[in-house]
This record gives sequence, C-alpha cells and structure tokens, in this order.
Amino acid sequence: MTLSTEKFVQYSNRIETEVGRVIVGQGEVVRHVLVSILAGGHVLLEGVPGLGKTMLIRTLGQALDLKFSRIQFTPDLMPADIVGTEILSDEDGKREFRFRHGPLFANLVLADEINRATPKTQSALLEAMQEASVTVAQQTYQLEQPFFVMATQNPLEMEGTYPLPEAQLDRFFFKVNVDLPNVGEMVEILDRTTGKESPSANKAVSGADIVEMRALARTVPIASHVKEYIAKLMLATHPEDSNASPLVKKYVRYGVSPRGGQALVLGAKVTALMAGRYNVAFEDVHAVAKAALRHRLLLNFDGLAEGVKADNVIEELVNSMQNAK
Repeated sequence: MTLSTEKFVQYSNRIETEVGRVIVGQGEVVRHVLVSILAGGHVLLEGVPGLGKTMLIRTLGQALDLKFSRIQFTPDLMPADIVGTEILSDEDGKREFRFRHGPLFANLVLADEINRATPKTQSALLEAMQEASVTVAQQTYQLEQPFFVMATQNPLEMEGTYPLPEAQLDRFFFKVNVDLPNVGEMVEILDRTTGKESPSANKAVSGADIVEMRALARTVPIASHVKEYIAKLMLATHPEDSNASPLVKKYVRYGVSPRGGQALVLGAKVTALMAGRYNVAFEDVHAVAKAALRHRLLLNFDGLAEGVKADNVIEELVNSMQNAK
C-alpha cells in the first residue's frame, strides 16, 4: 500500500507531538532532525552540554519505535568497541570464531561527543554511515534499515578532541545548532525535570512507516527552475563563481560539494510533504539551507580570525540569489 501525502503529514505531526511531550521548545531543531531522518540522512548536533541533545535523540528513538543505541565516544575507544569483534566460542566441544555485534547494530545510533574519538574510530563509523555496513575480518555485515547516526559535539571544549575531517562532515546530511532556551522554556524545563514524574514519548510510527515515508519523499517532483536555482546556489558558494556574494568572495576558502545540493533537494522535498504539498517551492529550499550547508562551507583564515559565522554567509548568499531571480 502506497503512503499518501495526508498520511505523511499525519505521521510527521504525530512524531513532533510525541517528541514535544518530553523536549521543551527547540521546534526548529526537532524539525530539522526529523527532516533528516525522513530523507534518510545522518545529523550532527552541536551545542554546549546540558541542552538536551542526548534526550532529544533518545526521545526520537521512543517515538519512532526503533532500536536505540548510545555510544559515548572517548579517546581510548577502539573501532571494535563500536563495530563488534570476533570471539572464540567453545560450544558442544566445537571451537570456532563468532562475530559479536557492537552497539552500531541498531536503527538509531547516538554518537555522543563524536569528536572525542580518534580518527581510527571515526573512520569505522564513517563506513557505516556511508555504506550502511561494517567490515570485520574481511567479512561484511549489513546494518538493519532504517539506520541513522545522530552525533553530538561540544563547540566550546576543544582540548583533547579530534575535529571531524571535512570528508566525514560532508557525510552528515544536516548540521543542527542547539541554542539556549528562553526564560519561559527554561521554567518549563525545570518543571518537567525536577517534578515527581518524568515525561516520556509514546510510539508514533514504526520503522516500516519511516521506510515508506522515505520512499514517498523521493517521489516528490521538483520543477526544473527550482533545481537550476539549487545548482546555481551550490556553485555560488565557491568564491571564484560569478554569482558569489561579497561575503563568499571575502571569507570562503572552498564552497559546498554536490552532496550539499543533494541534501537541499531531499530536505526540501520532505519539508514540502510535511506542509501537505506534493511539490517543492523555493521556501522549502530556504527552510533547510543553513542546516544543509553550514558544515560544508570552509572559511579562509580571514573568516576564522574575524569570527565570521557560516550562517551569515549562507543568509547573505540566499538573499542575493533571491534578488537576482
């Protein structure tokens, strides 16, 4: 049975409602994480400790009725600790090696403080993210679908960390910034977390429903002029392009890869469906532009030295492209 647009809206609203029973505010963060999941991508959440990043991902695991696994990344974590390893088994007098699955064998994997792991461990996660499989002792094991990695990192404490290489950052569908709550949200957080009962999310959809929603999202048509706009936007993130904005020419060393364009298209398709529309509009592209591009934009020395934010560069670029339409 093919999923309808109305059912897609109903399911996505149900997920957001259940997550909202636990998570206070952070509507845009929840929306972007959900868009990424429904597009089949991985998410990098960045924010200072204590803002509920881990709680958000755990709550999503409850609402989506998926197998949840949490990995706390540390400098001494080895690839075998997350992927799994072969052990010598002695059963019925027969000794043989058997593969013991690691915590990566789940539907929703929380990679907590991912930048604390060494590059060797990060590379093991990279294969799983890109290929949805892991290789141990020349044997490849497929990961169960749907499979998502939700990684977190702290932007403040960088001592003893291993910053993610650009190639791995590019594998993340969205990078979502988690900001501080306002006063009203802070009061609500204190009420929910210091009372007698702790709220929890109920099952909203199943893993099979998520797979169907992903399949429907890919069928959403996108007009040729919208695709051309996205292509021009991608090229305009490179300082040598004729459409590059002043901030791009001044502060960007290298622009966005084609994966950024793919993320924009798929993210816009899911956003359109969540609004009940079976076609992509320019506002759908703009709604996901920062989340899809901010981690793929490499600033030059001047940009880093002056503390320029990638979001500001993207915002100016989008505005200039809109005016040029």
